[in-house]
Amino acid sequence: MQKQIVRGFILFLVLLYCSPAFGQSITVGPDGKFEKGVISVPYAFYNKAFGAAGGYVYAVTGWPQKQSALIATAMVGTKGSVLGFLMARDYQMPFTDRLFLDAVVNAGYFQDVDIYTDGNPDFPGERAGSNDSDKDNYVNSDGGWDNFFRLRFKYLLPIGHGKDEIISTQVVDRGLLVKGAIGGESWNPFVSGRTYFEFKPFYRLQQVDGDDVQEDVKTNGLELSLFRDNRDFKLNPSKGSALRLKFQRDFGWFDSSNSWTVIDGEFDKYFSLGESDWFRQRVLAFDFWTAYSPTWDEKSTGEIENGAPSFAGATLGGLWRFRGYPSQRFSDKAAIYYAAEMRFIPRWNPFDGWPWIQQYLGVQWLQFVPFVEIGRVAPNWNVQDLHEDMKWSAGLGVRLWAKGLVARIDSAASDEGFEVQMMVSQPFQF
Repeated sequence: MQKQIVRGFILFLVLLYCSPAFGQSITVGPDGKFEKGVISVPYAFYNKAFGAAGGYVYAVTGWPQKQSALIATAMVGTKGSVLGFLMARDYQMPFTDRLFLDAVVNAGYFQDVDIYTDGNPDFPGERAGSNDSDKDNYVNSDGGWDNFFRLRFKYLLPIGHGKDEIISTQVVDRGLLVKGAIGGESWNPFVSGRTYFEFKPFYRLQQVDGDDVQEDVKTNGLELSLFRDNRDFKLNPSKGSALRLKFQRDFGWFDSSNSWTVIDGEFDKYFSLGESDWFRQRVLAFDFWTAYSPTWDEKSTGEIENGAPSFAGATLGGLWRFRGYPSQRFSDKAAIYYAAEMRFIPRWNPFDGWPWIQQYLGVQWLQFVPFVEIGRVAPNWNVQDLHEDMKWSAGLGVRLWAKGLVARIDSAASDEGFEVQMMVSQPFQF
């Protein structure tokens, strides 16, 4: 949980001041102007994993290409945790117009981390992370490396809004789209939206070094996906939908701990309820996600063979799904998840009264979002089993548009407690 919070905090700091240039589109103001954004600053924070910590961040958008962005940061804490992070977004590959790259590289050493994996001697015979497992059935890692890289190559198919305009321009006024929608006009992918074929090599090493468990979890492989983005405005959709179908495979090659396969799909849909006397925008948002690991094999001893690591498979809990639970709280062979959000942007903006803050943040709107989530994990993908004894999470999100980016703080409760999740972007189809 702490590592997810740390990464969310990093991205919040890094991206908060950056001009938007994501999704092969460029947002400009009503005057049509776009400017390269640069941030180069030190920062400080405190949390359980790092203690008192300091870091430095450098980020630039609109370079080396107008639609791309580059972000780098490093930090160190008094508890001995250290982290280096590098991310590049929407880099158009040479010699081709339609192929783009998103790259993430992370190297970190973390102290005092709770991981929902088997090995806690207080829970013999119970598999950690299962739907009925105890909330205290985790192991604490006194220290360990968590290193990974992901290279997502995205090929934009020549259909819909991607047929004639590869890099679009969207006009935004005070944080709301006024011109240049790239989806939401039709269900037909040949008429509306953008469709991508995605290819992503990945690698991750996660070390667990605790009193009861000492192991290195290594995984590497390929992810293939088909993504249809039919939302009008990726950063804050008001209509349309998005669908991603994904296949992940670790072949057990090189130094992988295990071979495994995961298939998952996500669909989200948005309905605009228009303006009102109090609100500039009202949007009802729904999300559905499900995952299944055909290679997952649970032996009579309870040992799992060919199952994906909890951070890669049918997993619930944390920043994206089940925000009222710790990160990777539930994991199994299969999972299902439903969410609904009501997103309100009031006409009132308190930051307008604080010009000394606005010159740094540029907050154009606040958004208040009550939400509910239900779902569960299960040892098989079965409609009946997946809809019995479902878990729930409910809460309130406060989000803001700052310098062209959506930053969010979601507070949620569940039957196991209360969590606060901080991240950039809306939670669906990140």
